Amino acid sequence: MIAALLVLAVQAGAVACAPPSASVLRARDQALLDAFVPGDRKIWDETLSPDAVYVDENGAIMPRAAFLKTLIPLGSGSSGVLRIVDYRLRAEGGTALVIHRDDERENYHGIMLKAGYLTTETWLCQAGMWKLAMIHTYVEARDPPAVAATPAVLGAYAGRYVAAPDLVWSIRLSGDHLVGQREGKPPHPLLMEAPDLFFIPGEPREKRLFQRDAAGRITGFVERREGEDILWRRAS
Repeated sequence: MIAALLVLAVQAGAVACAPPSASVLRARDQALLDAFVPGDRKIWDETLSPDAVYVDENGAIMPRAAFLKTLIPLGSGSSGVLRIVDYRLRAEGGTALVIHRDDERENYHGIMLKAGYLTTETWLCQAGMWKLAMIHTYVEARDPPAVAATPAVLGAYAGRYVAAPDLVWSIRLSGDHLVGQREGKPPHPLLMEAPDLFFIPGEPREKRLFQRDAAGRITGFVERREGEDILWRRAS
């Protein structure tokens, strides 16, 4: 009986939050993004829950205090702007889940740079206010620019490459570019990023770095993904 009364007392004392509005939370998130350039900690300090965790684009996991210390103004010669371009909200009870896509434009010592980010968030209702408890920011990978090469140069990469008895890649010349195909899989364009360095459009996280012997002949390539290498040796 006493326990039941205590539960009712706690529930009666709890302050509910108004249902979260996508427009209100989006405006709040935009203000948080605007605070990055000047290193303004005030709005982040007011918005984060006491036990908030921030995971940045490099995979660093930072508790609230550690993250707030990273908020410092951009250095001299740098300026920029972050804008939310897509915002999605799902709320249930005292929890709101958000995904937003962000566009960055930076002036780095007169050099114009751009990047895209995907951020996921967990907002919690705490003492009648929506507080940001979890943030994870991810950099949207993009294809690098491709460089042109003559058919004679590209033709040197054509051949059959083997990584294991059941892992075979064939590369052939198709017009002004190469086409690569793992046996039993669909073919893909293989574009040159730099001499001996290739990528498949739409898969910028993977690289193919070709290797040569002392005479300059191609002996195989390294398929590099997530910092790990798979060695493919030239069979023909």
